[in-house]
Amino acid sequence: MSNMYLWEKYIKTGDKKIKEQLIIKYIDLVKIIAGRLYVNYGNNIEFDDLVSYGIFGLLDAIDKFDPSKNVKFETYACIRIRGSIIDQLRALDWIPRSVRQKYKKIEDAYKSIENKLGRSAKDEEVALELNISLNELSTLIAEVHSFSVISLEEKILNNANFTIIDDDINIEPQAFLDQEEIKKILLDLVNELPEKEKKIISLYYYSELTYKEISTILGVSESRISQLHTKAIIKLKSKLEKLL
Repeated sequence: MSNMYLWEKYIKTGDKKIKEQLIIKYIDLVKIIAGRLYVNYGNNIEFDDLVSYGIFGLLDAIDKFDPSKNVKFETYACIRIRGSIIDQLRALDWIPRSVRQKYKKIEDAYKSIENKLGRSAKDEEVALELNISLNELSTLIAEVHSFSVISLEEKILNNANFTIIDDDINIEPQAFLDQEEIKKILLDLVNELPEKEKKIISLYYYSELTYKEISTILGVSESRISQLHTKAIIKLKSKLEKLL
């Protein structure tokens, strides 16, 4: 039975059995998104938990999807699924206080240097500001990786109801203008990042590649990709703090 036929029947009838068929059709989408997020949060939460959070987003997407908007369901559902998982993670508040404190120290160091010099901070400058070695800075950045990603998501979600790759199809005119403004700000900030960090943000969020795939493209280890991703996120959030 084709997807289009199922959608036509479900929209006309609201039949629960057809909804169940749609859930089965798209459950792999939840697993894919949960798998991508598991890379960031796997040390703190089970994969099956992420899938269960994502299913709520899938159900919401099925109930609210409107085929007449000429947007693919997969595009619409990805936004809802990812948003549902992030919302649940925020509600759990599972990040240890020690990690939050370490993240705040790094973020404050970046802000301080950028305020003084009017440009992005270099690793050596951040290490000096924190009075630690470059190796210690690398270790610190690795420790706050999970929190850094969700921290940026929180900052964006608190100011506009969208993710980095969101193309919301149900939106009021003023909200649309607000979202477009923040998207423009984000794009400008991403373009200010060092070239390698900019590539990682593009490949991870827009091309939706895994760390392993990105490491192959850029010719560096997955751990280095994770570190550069974290630094890029810290810089983006630091700059957003000043603008929003």
